[in-house]
Amino acid sequence: MDQNVRFLPLISSIQKVALFETKAKLYLIGSNSKETRFRVLEIDRRAPELSIYENPNELEKGDIRKFVQSRYFIRSISAYGVLGFVKFLEGYYLILVTKRTRCAFIGKHIIYTIKDTAMIRVNETSGKQMHPLEQRYVKMFNNVDLNSNFYFSYSYDLTHSLQYNLSAPKFVGTRCDIVKDEPLVWQNRTGEKMTYAFRGVSRERFVWNAFHLKPMRDVVHKDWMLEIIHGFISQSSISIFGRQVYVCLIARRSTRYAGTRFLKRGANFHGDVANEVETEQIVLDGNRMCSFTQLRGSVPSHWSQDVSKMVPKPQIAIDLSDPYGETAGKHYQRLMFHYGAPVIILNLVKTREKRRHESLLSEEMYSTVSYLNQFLPPHLRIRYIDFDMARKSRGTGNVMEKLAKIAETVIQQTGMFYSDDERTQKQTGIVRVNCVDCLDRTNTAQFALGKCVLAHQLYDLGFLKERKLEFESDCITMLENLYEDHGDTLALQYGGSQLVHRIKTYRKTAVWASQGNDIMQTLSRYYSNTFSDTEKQHSINLFLGYYIPSKAEVNKTLHIWDLETDFYIHNSRFDEIRQISSIPLTQWVSPFVMNCLPAAVSDENRVVKELIKIHSNDAEIIDYYSNFHYDYKLTSFEEHIDYQLSHVSRNLAPAFRSNFSPFEPIRRQQSTALKNPSLTGQSSTSSANSSSSDRSEDESESDEEDKSNRQTAPSSSNNSSRAEDPVTLSSMFPMTNDIYGFEIRMPKKADMLKYEKYAEINRFCNSAGKPARPSSPHQYNRYSQMNESGGLSIHNNEIIIATITPEKDIQNDIAIPTVSDESIAIYEKYCMLKHTVMYDYRCDPKILEYVNMFA
Repeated sequence: MDQNVRFLPLISSIQKVALFETKAKLYLIGSNSKETRFRVLEIDRRAPELSIYENPNELEKGDIRKFVQSRYFIRSISAYGVLGFVKFLEGYYLILVTKRTRCAFIGKHIIYTIKDTAMIRVNETSGKQMHPLEQRYVKMFNNVDLNSNFYFSYSYDLTHSLQYNLSAPKFVGTRCDIVKDEPLVWQNRTGEKMTYAFRGVSRERFVWNAFHLKPMRDVVHKDWMLEIIHGFISQSSISIFGRQVYVCLIARRSTRYAGTRFLKRGANFHGDVANEVETEQIVLDGNRMCSFTQLRGSVPSHWSQDVSKMVPKPQIAIDLSDPYGETAGKHYQRLMFHYGAPVIILNLVKTREKRRHESLLSEEMYSTVSYLNQFLPPHLRIRYIDFDMARKSRGTGNVMEKLAKIAETVIQQTGMFYSDDERTQKQTGIVRVNCVDCLDRTNTAQFALGKCVLAHQLYDLGFLKERKLEFESDCITMLENLYEDHGDTLALQYGGSQLVHRIKTYRKTAVWASQGNDIMQTLSRYYSNTFSDTEKQHSINLFLGYYIPSKAEVNKTLHIWDLETDFYIHNSRFDEIRQISSIPLTQWVSPFVMNCLPAAVSDENRVVKELIKIHSNDAEIIDYYSNFHYDYKLTSFEEHIDYQLSHVSRNLAPAFRSNFSPFEPIRRQQSTALKNPSLTGQSSTSSANSSSSDRSEDESESDEEDKSNRQTAPSSSNNSSRAEDPVTLSSMFPMTNDIYGFEIRMPKKADMLKYEKYAEINRFCNSAGKPARPSSPHQYNRYSQMNESGGLSIHNNEIIIATITPEKDIQNDIAIPTVSDESIAIYEKYCMLKHTVMYDYRCDPKILEYVNMFA
């Protein structure tokens, strides 16, 4: 793309909303952040259906003041955006964002998280009795907590990756055909810099309020359409000797085939898999940006688990045979369309079991990938990596080292996105990680990938000499905390509890107390899966619009809680899918996608809704500086995102240290003496490092492997016995050399005498050559204790210089260095550097010599 052509997304002109309510109408007044531009929506409350009218003109502040003063309102509500409208059995409800908080920023694009919402009834009942099931639907809808883990931005498209958002538009208009239409070519031969503003097209797969915005589409101005994503967003910073480098983690949860852990398994007939989450790791350093995208999702086949029996691990069953891999083919083609090639599958499911359970999925996945790869050229084939993580972690196996090797191979094949003012490098391909639940093992594997990627990102930014980062460094501790929060949040959304087996579990650094926490998380997840997942699944289907209550009025006895299964809800076009297609099954990747590979079709053929040429860089619709810095608004430090990031970084860094590099391992205190015996008789360390599910599958290995593990693994009695690890004074109060790397000793006599003489120089300089006198009668006066015999004496643990003329002795003993006139002249020029550079636009040649010397 031509460097003289710049593309910037439009900033929404509606960032504040005021709702004014009367008995007959609702008035929504939207304005920009500075409240200089206004738009008005008028909603008729007495109409049987939703009736919205928008004033086509933008209003000024005076017009809005007259409008508000001329009417009487029942109440008013301040908000920050409209999430849409929803209808159950009795009219519509309006959903507003009433509280928000800054959680991250990308460049000058601010990302907010929703903290509170309001649900206002639109249609008046006019004395009519409300349907008895209306409140039940409202309560079910509110089970999807909009105040937790929902995010939005007024200027940045959160539904796409950073690589997509920085790519050039090629087509304009949502009705364009990227296969038949000619793309735009951006070449500016005049050399003049041109700026275009565009309104992008969101990826509806990740828009969680897309169904609620449908009544507003094509009726109101596009700035009213506030789209939100669900998942996880968190940002932290690395202090590299005072320079802040920001790391942002964004997880987008898919709305297709969405649900809870056991009730949504495998994939539907459209190729949409359960538990699908796109995770993006972004590193920011001013105008330089790096990102890496990875994916997690269920095994793309038709399988399920029987949840009718109250057992912790229901049996896995393959529900439908798919010999030609049609469902998996649709899924992998979509990945190639959006991410390019190669598609790398990192399968963490167990492969060797005495009783077949997880291995069914591994066999199904491997056979499907092998069949589909027959119809692809060798360089575009799907890469399949089988890694039995549960088995590799037993004994003394180092899972993180093996995952690091896999991660390095993955990055070499896909690359990562990098952009600055001079060059752009793109990621082509995607790594897809999965286990059975896509929760615990998957999160650890994604952290291993993220750790390796962060080393490459910091190397490309010029902060590392080699592409390698060590554990126990501040940088990796920060990243590990990000991925721990990332895994806990997604596990709560899917499984009803936090992570059971954490990153520290597979690193084998978990403390003994984590075993009890793992048991509690397992019980919490089991309770949620058994008793509350059905209601949660109904809420998700209702929230996303897969089930519409008004259509159940034909048969009033049939409601969402009466349905035996939601199979046809998520496979709505099942009859169309069953029809024989004219496209051969061997052509599971379309020719258009194939011709674009290994690049992603979506990145190379970006579609935008609008494209506007900007003649001034100060235009309000692209003025990101004013939108980012609220110079007209008073905010506290606690609310500012920079303060929060630095506060988090301080919590991760140790209080006392001798090495200030965030990339070097830090010696952290480990309480190895206090180890509690576990309830099972095994060591606390081993019990924390291996999950209960791993121990239950120990029978899957052969006798020879068991013997080898018993020979290499440490005995449990040595670790669990407290008598062999007594509590001693050295364990309770370790030496400074063990903690900080140096030992505190008494100073030498010669060093103490030299220090005393330098201290006397300070006393004489501050007292104009005379010994300093005590400021209070209780202060000790050293000179009153001097004797006339000369020499040194010690009184009250203090060295006393016994001399009548201490100035003479001290000046004779300590030589004060002299500064040459040439050095003084150079120093004076340096002091005048600011004036000469800023006003005279010049710099002294002598100063430049020193600058070049240390450059």
